[in-house]
Amino acid sequence: MSDEQERQGLMARYRQVRATTEQLCAPLAPDDFQIQSIPQTSPPKWHLAHVSWFFENFVLPLFSNYRPYHPLFGHLFNSYYQSVGEPFPRPDRGLLSRPTVGEIYGYRRYVDEQMLALLTAVSNDRWPELQNRVVLGLNHEQQHQELLLMDIKHNLSISPLFPAYRDDLPQNGIAATEMGWQEQHGGLYEIGAAGGEFAFDNETPRHRVLVNDHRLADRFVTNGEYLAFIEDGGYRDARLWLADGWALINQRGWQQPLYWRQRDGEWREFTLAGIRSLNPAEPVCHLSYYEADAYACWAGKRLPREEELELALTQRPLSGNFVESDRLHPAPASSDGQWFGDLWAWTASSYGAYPGFRPLAGSLGEYNGKFMANQMVLKGGSCATPQQHCRASYRNFFYPDERWAFCGLRLAEDL
Repeated sequence: MSDEQERQGLMARYRQVRATTEQLCAPLAPDDFQIQSIPQTSPPKWHLAHVSWFFENFVLPLFSNYRPYHPLFGHLFNSYYQSVGEPFPRPDRGLLSRPTVGEIYGYRRYVDEQMLALLTAVSNDRWPELQNRVVLGLNHEQQHQELLLMDIKHNLSISPLFPAYRDDLPQNGIAATEMGWQEQHGGLYEIGAAGGEFAFDNETPRHRVLVNDHRLADRFVTNGEYLAFIEDGGYRDARLWLADGWALINQRGWQQPLYWRQRDGEWREFTLAGIRSLNPAEPVCHLSYYEADAYACWAGKRLPREEELELALTQRPLSGNFVESDRLHPAPASSDGQWFGDLWAWTASSYGAYPGFRPLAGSLGEYNGKFMANQMVLKGGSCATPQQHCRASYRNFFYPDERWAFCGLRLAEDL
């Protein structure tokens, strides 16, 4: 590919990713942009600004005589980068009525104009460095596209009206396939990013791991199967739970997944299409790590390890129910199983550094490395993940008590 073709391709991708973020916000009413239901979520308008702040701070000043849009936006829309200034407190993002939504869209337009001019004018000798930074920024924005949908869902769920983000999302079928099992012989295998394509620093370096004989379920646990766990007293049996999980569910009064509601003896589930009758064939979602682990214990199985699930994903095509499917909800498994998409699968692996890991240089080193403690790895993407953004080596991570992500439960066992 020629230099000019590379430039035009990256500019087209930049426009596409930036437009997708705004398309995801199009169904929102003006009031929806302001809500922050819990400290983990952010107002949609904050996401719109923060992804622009990323380009404003980590790309534009390095390659041009860039003049910031507003002198205080660097403080308001910095997420957690201590080396580039003091971030505004995360739990308080929903308290800011200003800047308005209109001003934030103006901020995006300003950054876009500067970015497209830079992509056109930068010299050939600096192009590789710029290209790497922009590709990172676009992947960062795609992460926030999924966060937008996660946060919008939780923000809307706290209303007793259970409003729909979109009322045109399709209903899933009610047929569930039988759970099958895929066996894998043990041995030494390589995991991690293989190079050649974009990957975050936490996916590197590629390295060898010892894997024992095991098998993985070829689909997620369903709502119907999880309901059997509830009805069997799963949330009341301390023997099934890790100590921290047992303390947590009793402290917070958890008796079912995050968005399940029971009315007049019927289980219902809040979705981005509003409240719906619980579909027993759909994968159970919005579970904490503790709930996933307790169910696996109840079923006489375990959760997969990171390397086991990555190995299985590597052997399969990158296809499934991603955000491009426009369902925005996990679907029942097909006869081919369920591997990529639908839900991020909790693994039994703690999120930590691979042997020989080196974070990115400078402030971008704060992107992943400093979070490598007290979190668990999830694999495979979800119904809210852009397909272009996913791969077998991708390492998502959340704290074990968090449930607002599109996360689910796959079983494993030793052979």
